[in-house]
Amino acid sequence: MTTEDSRYEAVRSRDARFDGVFFFAVSSTGIYCRPSCPAITPKRANVSFFPTAAAAQGAGFRACRRCRPDAVPGSPDWNARADVVGRAIRLIGDGIVDREGVAGLATRLGYSARQVQRQLNAELGAGPIALARAQRGHTARVLLQTTSMQAAEIAFAAGFASVRQFNETIREIYAATPTELRAARPGRTSRFGPVAGPAPAGSRGRGAATGVPLRLAYRGAYDAEQVVDFLAARAVAGVEEVTGEPGSRTYRRTLRLPHGAGVAEVAERPGSGGWLECRLHLGDLRDLTTATQRVRRLFDLDADPYAVAERLGADPALAGSVARHPGLRAPGTPEPEEYALRAVIGDAGRSAAVAAAYGEPLAAPSGSLTRLFPRPADLADAALTEVGADVRPVLRAVATALADGLSLDPGADRDEAERLLLALPGVTPATAAAIRMRALGDPDVLLLPPGSAPSPHWRPWRTYATHHVWSTLAPAGALG
Repeated sequence: MTTEDSRYEAVRSRDARFDGVFFFAVSSTGIYCRPSCPAITPKRANVSFFPTAAAAQGAGFRACRRCRPDAVPGSPDWNARADVVGRAIRLIGDGIVDREGVAGLATRLGYSARQVQRQLNAELGAGPIALARAQRGHTARVLLQTTSMQAAEIAFAAGFASVRQFNETIREIYAATPTELRAARPGRTSRFGPVAGPAPAGSRGRGAATGVPLRLAYRGAYDAEQVVDFLAARAVAGVEEVTGEPGSRTYRRTLRLPHGAGVAEVAERPGSGGWLECRLHLGDLRDLTTATQRVRRLFDLDADPYAVAERLGADPALAGSVARHPGLRAPGTPEPEEYALRAVIGDAGRSAAVAAAYGEPLAAPSGSLTRLFPRPADLADAALTEVGADVRPVLRAVATALADGLSLDPGADRDEAERLLLALPGVTPATAAAIRMRALGDPDVLLLPPGSAPSPHWRPWRTYATHHVWSTLAPAGALG
């Protein structure tokens, strides 16, 4: 999709592989869409292309009400790219601009605000404020169409600075008032209950009770069984659980979020439209965008399975696994620091003991979920008698480094983070690689058992190759 002609061919064929990779806008209607929009294909002369929804909005186009381009998977480029633009996009998705402003984003990236603005505008056609604004608009639409919260509550929960800003943004993006957008909500149901309709009494502004139902989009095939098996084999009691029978299980876990605690539920069975059903129970609805993005990273929903299968399926050593596991994913983590600590501990049972001893209890248990995993600072000076004597100093060293500022957030420099991890006493290359793979979301990490024969042709998808190898040797795997 490097030329406008090839992009137009994708639009003509309604190719869903490129949903989220680029957007197209139609000058005769003033609307922008995803490539797979089912509407009549517009004339080529009337079509222009944009790398982001924010860029299309900035050019004055409104979101299509039919294909809902704001609900597409994220571009897989942001998973793979380790440059400043890729790191910035991941941080904006995590809500950094809403919480810390452009200055906070620039500080985390190690650049000036002007440099970040210039690079994002040059490549994406939109700066950090515009990208965050588009994200706030999507969050507001979700809340309008899935809760009965008042508009003022939705405005601040979505991250807007004022009700006026909220109203203006909704009108610009959707060509509708918040009231009209709410009236147009679809009357769907999910395995968790109604997707739209009145929220229970007492839930307004808190996202408690039934929580916020979401449909998390992905592209291509999705091997949900493989992902849930992987997470179930490593679930930390009290922090995670998997309920139900194979084929219709639900993965649940606690979340430590910027404004409070939360619980995420994700159904194993994919929906027919290329989405997973999710429900987020949040102590503060301002965390909705952040929680959504973190669950997306956990379930690797922005991956490009077409590119992965094309590259790895050409290798005879992996072709069989690629054919058996279409849509295999590389699960990440919603909380990078938590995963780093768990990778050092190396065992779900011992991690559960550490969580029980030092984790923060939930205000009220949710099923078997009772607590948040400890923060690094909670473990830096702890006795840690729950782990072996050989693990204790390594765990304490990693916890101390994280508490002192070693960054594993979505915008972290992966090479620098791995270098700093390896400099800590007792951290092995395998542990650092596992952290880079899951905590930092790197799609090109090789972590194979002894005796395996990696191929140089697996790049840049060696993380997925690793998962294929492990699924072949042992379904439960040995990855942390």
